[in-house]
Amino acid sequence: MQLELLNAQGEATSKVDAPDTLFARDYNEALVHQIVVAFQANARQGTRAQLDRAEVRHTTKKPWRQKGTGRARAGMSSSPLWRGGGRIFPNSPDENFTQKVNKKMYRAGMAAIFSQLAREGRLAVIDSIEVDSPKTKLFAAKLKAMGLDSVLVISDQVDDNLLLASRNLRNVLVVEPRHADPLSLVYYKKVLVTKAAIEQLKEMLA
Repeated sequence: MQLELLNAQGEATSKVDAPDTLFARDYNEALVHQIVVAFQANARQGTRAQLDRAEVRHTTKKPWRQKGTGRARAGMSSSPLWRGGGRIFPNSPDENFTQKVNKKMYRAGMAAIFSQLAREGRLAVIDSIEVDSPKTKLFAAKLKAMGLDSVLVISDQVDDNLLLASRNLRNVLVVEPRHADPLSLVYYKKVLVTKAAIEQLKEMLA
């Protein structure tokens, strides 16, 4: 598999060889959907809490007498049928949303995403990417010169200058290969990978 090698102006100058095991896999939509949903679920925090009928503030006084009013029987105002009453099956703070994905499935799903990005022309390679100082303006100008407005940059090494210069850009994310996730891969319009990062991805996923 060969991928486009971009220069500083965002022009394809040549081709670079990439492993077929990572960039020429068949697209498995069901598997990709599963690992993306699992990634989102594992990021959730089970911090929401609701009160059951024993925990809401209420009085134990019977609202009205049992018979003769023409209304339905009622014993407490904490009934789930009442406004302000407790929930029947409340959400608890320790709710667990995690989903397990096997390593083999995760690697296959990531490889399928990379392969589909390469087929769609949304993935390109650069020799390296760096900035001289931690200035957002410098990094934004570099990306603008390459014609990139929404991009995920996977660099083999993210130094402090690159991290500080990129973190305030809205549609830009710079990560190391070990931090590349399936949600970011499908979210950004373009994925930029350095040559050295390809080798790291190959060791991790191929």
